[in-house]
Amino acid sequence: MTLTDRLESEGFTVESARDAKSGLQRATEERFDMILLDVMLPGGSGLDICRTIRQKGIQTPVLMLTARGQVVDRVVGLKLGADDYLVKPFEMAELLARIEAVSRRTRPTPSPSTTDSFQIGDLRMDFRRAEVSKNGTMLALSAREYKLLRYFVEHRGATLSRDELLNEVWGYNAMPSTRTVDVHVAWLRQKIEDNPRHPKHILTVHGLGYKFSD
Repeated sequence: MTLTDRLESEGFTVESARDAKSGLQRATEERFDMILLDVMLPGGSGLDICRTIRQKGIQTPVLMLTARGQVVDRVVGLKLGADDYLVKPFEMAELLARIEAVSRRTRPTPSPSTTDSFQIGDLRMDFRRAEVSKNGTMLALSAREYKLLRYFVEHRGATLSRDELLNEVWGYNAMPSTRTVDVHVAWLRQKIEDNPRHPKHILTVHGLGYKFSD
């Protein structure tokens, strides 16, 4: 039984692509709730597909499937915009749990206090389209990075603890380490700040957490 068959037996509607070229085309031209992306594909790399769709501003959650066990491959996938990864071989129950967790973490959370867009300087967020641009250029944010930035913007001026960010952005059941917050803040700064070493938007409040300043 193929992975497609097993997912369909669990009630999912599944569309598949046999190679990197067709996978990239479908990922950029069609709308999906989630993309399961194998690192090793005929005709190319899933990492390249992940990079390309994020550069195009596509925020569809991406779960990487890889037979590689090296930490560097997992880190590269996450830095390119993947929301999670799963090393093969894996049990179906684990895949289903990861799909549920990624869906929960990346599900949009409407806020009545937020308008359709937000702009500060050369940074602009379009909440309807879930897009972020800087100097008119679309930023390649993962769904989790987008959700983290949106939470900062919605609570700008407030000091947010790492625990609060973990609970609200990752979800309590995800339970990553607090270092996860620091790493994602660093990645976000690389993308939105003019000088990530001296940020003017996402500020560190020593001993307490972070604050978004406008």
